[in-house]
Amino acid sequence: MLDASIIIYMQKSESKNYGSALYTLVLVFFFWGFVAASNDILIPVFKEKLQLEQWQSQMISFAFYVAYTVGSIIYMSISKFSGGDILNKIGYRNGIAVGLVISALGTLLFYPAAETASFLLMISGLFIVGLGFSLQQTAANPLAIAMGDPKTGAQRLSLTGGVNNFGTTIGPVLVSLAIFGSVSTNGVANLPSIGMVKVPYLILGALFILVAVIFLFSSIPNKIDTTEEEVAISSPTDVSEVEVKHLETKKKSALSYTQLVMGMVGIFVYVGVEVSTASNLPEFMRRHLSTPTEFIAPFVSLYWASLMIGRWTASVGAFNLSDGTRKILRFVMPYIAFAVFLLINKLANHDITPFYIYGFNILILIIADLLSKGNPARQLLIFSLIAIAALFTGMLSEGMVSVYAFISVGLFCSTLWPCIFTLAVSGLGKHTNEGSSYLVMMIMGGGIISLLQGYLASDNLLGIQWSYLVGVVCFLYLAFYAWRVSGILKKQGIDFDKPVAGGH
Repeated sequence: MLDASIIIYMQKSESKNYGSALYTLVLVFFFWGFVAASNDILIPVFKEKLQLEQWQSQMISFAFYVAYTVGSIIYMSISKFSGGDILNKIGYRNGIAVGLVISALGTLLFYPAAETASFLLMISGLFIVGLGFSLQQTAANPLAIAMGDPKTGAQRLSLTGGVNNFGTTIGPVLVSLAIFGSVSTNGVANLPSIGMVKVPYLILGALFILVAVIFLFSSIPNKIDTTEEEVAISSPTDVSEVEVKHLETKKKSALSYTQLVMGMVGIFVYVGVEVSTASNLPEFMRRHLSTPTEFIAPFVSLYWASLMIGRWTASVGAFNLSDGTRKILRFVMPYIAFAVFLLINKLANHDITPFYIYGFNILILIIADLLSKGNPARQLLIFSLIAIAALFTGMLSEGMVSVYAFISVGLFCSTLWPCIFTLAVSGLGKHTNEGSSYLVMMIMGGGIISLLQGYLASDNLLGIQWSYLVGVVCFLYLAFYAWRVSGILKKQGIDFDKPVAGGH
């Protein structure tokens, strides 16, 4: 995230109107969300059909999210040994196309995996899909900022984040339909063979290739013309030009900054708790509510829709609106996003009446968002504390109360990525890009923490319900980071009073 209250070197491109090219770019953001959320449907299917332990089923999340880190390491290594950044050589548009082809190759493994019921082949396919996504993310995020006036870059990131969350909402529903067929309201479903798992992913692979071809012939820029421009610090404290220069140059690398190192841990545990909360939800509902696997999809969809609800709410502050309009939209936008979730599931022939009560949880989100006043540290602290309360509610209650409590964690995870990211790169100056790459590498937390919770969910350890203590520990760290980093940044003359928006 770019913010005028921190010292950075901003990559500024000429202000151009790329029009339809931007709408082509957002396709990849949709794919990232679609696949990531759809993994939560694969987990219970493979667990049931292959009789896996809960921790083994979490290897699905592990393989997918660790691929991001491995992909980043490969990218950095090749760039280093080739004497220059890969994307600067092959081009950003071409880089996204290559990433899409890599992901398509991964989906091909779903055919033999499904035919032979091979769990190893399946997670290998997901790993390759994740490798392709890693390259796509590296290219697409800076492109979204560069495709127009840098001052409106946050709005474009909000757009892409909203599309990503639409993918996470619709993904579980469509993949469930492809695997299980139509589930009627009277409880009749077509129980699948494991061979049906290949269908949605082979279709995705074909779409990856199609979009790769579209990208190659699109008007999306292949190069980003940039000039370094220093953005002055804006702080209530008095900081002289000499002190500003000292702040920017006194560190030799990004890892010399405490806010970044602590922020790396923050991204690790944030992505971890976001993913593990959802990926262990089907097993919790199966054990405690006896919910059949084929009826899990709407609840998984609601979890990821909760992130969409929160991010659409936060994105209101990114647009140039009057104060009155902004205040109205902060109440209206989250319910518009909720209505999108209800419509998608209604069209999929799911009974949506049990979800109406979730509107009260959304009201808590709205109040928390207003209390944060756009300050990323304050928002991180408030949302983390409410998420802890939600997890304890889920662990101490039963029935649908516990389910909705766990699902509501998605509401309070929704804006934590931009909060942590903004705080972590603040004050890094010329080391900002280096710091950003380290933060992206920590996405692997989504796999590792899911695996940890899956292991602790064993009946002879914590059990599935109390395994959510893992999430409590994650949010406790995030609350501590929010408190600690504020003091660190204030010593550097950095403070925040502007809202953030967006997501990963």
